[in-house]
Amino acid sequence: MPDSMSLPRHVAIIMDGNGRWATMRGLPRSEGHRAGTEAARGIITRCRELGIGHLTLYAFSKENWGRPADEVKFLFDLLVRFLTRETDMLLKQSIRFRLLGEMADLPLAARKVLGHVIAKTAHCTEMTLNLALNYSGRDEILRACRSLMRQGVAPEDVTEERLSAELYTAGQPDPDLIIRTSGEKRLSGYLLWQSTYSEFSFPETLWPDFTPDHFEAALHDYQNRTRRFGLTGDQAAG
Repeated sequence: MPDSMSLPRHVAIIMDGNGRWATMRGLPRSEGHRAGTEAARGIITRCRELGIGHLTLYAFSKENWGRPADEVKFLFDLLVRFLTRETDMLLKQSIRFRLLGEMADLPLAARKVLGHVIAKTAHCTEMTLNLALNYSGRDEILRACRSLMRQGVAPEDVTEERLSAELYTAGQPDPDLIIRTSGEKRLSGYLLWQSTYSEFSFPETLWPDFTPDHFEAALHDYQNRTRRFGLTGDQAAG
C-alpha cells in the first residue's frame, strides 16, 4: 500500500492500448474498449480507497472523431451504458463527476446521460472524477483566452491564475502524476497547461490489463521521486 502521506492529489491517465489488446487476442476493437471500461472501474475504486482527491481519465480526444464511424458510435454507446450502470457507485462513494471537453458536439444520448450524472453527483465531496471527452489541450487554452477577451480583460491583467480559472479544471489542483499505458511516450494534447510540473509514468501494460496493482506500482515510483518544480537538484533538496 502506498504511503498515504505522499500520495498525489491529482492523477491523470491516458487510457491507451485498447485496440492493440483486442488485436492481440483476435478480437474486434470493440472488445478492447469494453474491457477498458472494466479497467477504468477498478482504478476509480482504488483511487477512492486510497484517498486520492482527483482522477482524470482521457476517454476521447477531438482527433478521435477521425476514427471509423461505427467505432465512434460504439464508444459513445459504451459510455452511455457505463455511466448509467455506475451512477449508483459514484453516489455511494461520494464521487463527483465532471466533464472536460465540449459537450455540444456529442451525440444526444451521451449529452443526456452526462448531464444527468454531473447534476446527480454535484453534491459529492470525497473525490472528483473528470472525464476528458471531446477534449483537446490546445483548444482548452484557446477557449480560456477567448473567454478572457470577451470579459474585456486587459493584456497586462492576464495572469496564470486568471487563465487557469477559465480552464475546464478550474478549482482543481494540477495533476501531480500523469500515467500513459501501453508504453507510448507522448501527451497527445492532454492537459497541456496543467501538466507543466507533472511527473510522468509510461508503463508498458495495455490499458485493459492495467490493474489496481499496476496503478499502485506507479504510485510507489512517484513517491520515490524528488519533485523539483523548475529548481535544480540542489535547490530542491534544500
